[in-house]
Amino acid sequence: MDYGLITIKLIAGFIGLWAMTRLLGKKEISALTPFDFISAVILGDLVGDTIYEKKYSVLMLVFTLAVWTLLSVTFEKITLHLPKLRKPLEGEPEVLIRDGKIDLGKLRKNNLDFEQLRMMLRSKDTFSVSEVAYAIYETNGSLSILKKAQYEPATREDLLVPVPESTLPLSIIEDGIIQRQTLSKLGQDDAWLDGELRKQGYNGPQSVAYAEITEEGELAIISSVSH
Repeated sequence: MDYGLITIKLIAGFIGLWAMTRLLGKKEISALTPFDFISAVILGDLVGDTIYEKKYSVLMLVFTLAVWTLLSVTFEKITLHLPKLRKPLEGEPEVLIRDGKIDLGKLRKNNLDFEQLRMMLRSKDTFSVSEVAYAIYETNGSLSILKKAQYEPATREDLLVPVPESTLPLSIIEDGIIQRQTLSKLGQDDAWLDGELRKQGYNGPQSVAYAEITEEGELAIISSVSH
């Protein structure tokens, strides 16, 4: 067993897969289509076979990755720039429930039964089919639902409660270290932060593992240092 050659192949494969991922862009596992999943499995087999077979050189491994990357990028570009080909190549979403009624034809077409449908609804915190106005079976196998109006949760607007402007929480302490940039952005100083910490029973930032400023502008201590 030539460990040196295997090491070189592994490094080449690692770099090649990293470059391929960067070229194809980021995509969550849940957003992968069946074709994406199968493509990844086949690519893994191709790379694995090339790495551990002595008769395949490093150049052949690089060539394999290059050709597969070219095919994948070409496929992505075609589906991106030619909408007419997107449906035949990737499929299209199917409306399984329309106006509260299950489309049995679409259910059978996608090889789904009622138990599978109920399971997907439960994963969306919906335990009764009667609550659903529309359910769309996406091309990646996930289910998107729109509940009937009477089952939708009330919003601030519904309750006539003022809606604050949405802002991202800001990290202000990490591992006991004050994030000076956040403190400066708030227009505050160490004395203000110490005062806020003492209000919550902490002697100083060194006793806090993580704290942030919430959307409401309040100091929230998420984790304290354990002694």
